[in-house]
Amino acid sequence: MPDSSNGYEKHAEIFMRARNSRIGPRVMRDWARHLAEGAEVLELGCGHGVISEVLVEAGLTLFAVDASPALLAAFRKRFPQVRTECAAAQDSSFFERRFDGVVAWGLMFLLEEGAQRRLIANAAAVLKPGGQLVFTAPRERIEWIDAITERPSRSLGATAYERLLNEAGLIVAPGTTDEGGNYYFYAAREQE
Repeated sequence: MPDSSNGYEKHAEIFMRARNSRIGPRVMRDWARHLAEGAEVLELGCGHGVISEVLVEAGLTLFAVDASPALLAAFRKRFPQVRTECAAAQDSSFFERRFDGVVAWGLMFLLEEGAQRRLIANAAAVLKPGGQLVFTAPRERIEWIDAITERPSRSLGATAYERLLNEAGLIVAPGTTDEGGNYYFYAAREQE
């Protein structure tokens, strides 16, 4: 049976110890400020909740998906009030609802190219009017081996990501980089 967690189930304990919790929260805090208190946000690849903590503290209503049962168990201990689903992001039903925001921090580039394309289209489809999407991936088209799982990772590059976001009906906004060098792609659905 294929591992839908891209190796993170097997290496969950190592990942939780190695994940630098200072990388990402500042940028995500800034992103969350653009959403109304109580706005419904879907986090794809929530892991054990480093970025989730920022979203919950911002007063957002969080829904979380992760394919690793071990990471999701750690997440649920920290955030028992958050609705969760143990599934690969590209296979999730997204709780059969629409959202004011969708976050995929450290996830997109773990997926095969076809799965990345589907995930962008699916995430865009569940955004409410004015809804915002943010995900991290290198701006360059590049492939590398993940340091924890030793599996291939791949960025499609800024040109491809921006084209996919536009094709999904989203307006691309300028991105930013965090203290760890992670690039954030921002896009939003137009208001009706």
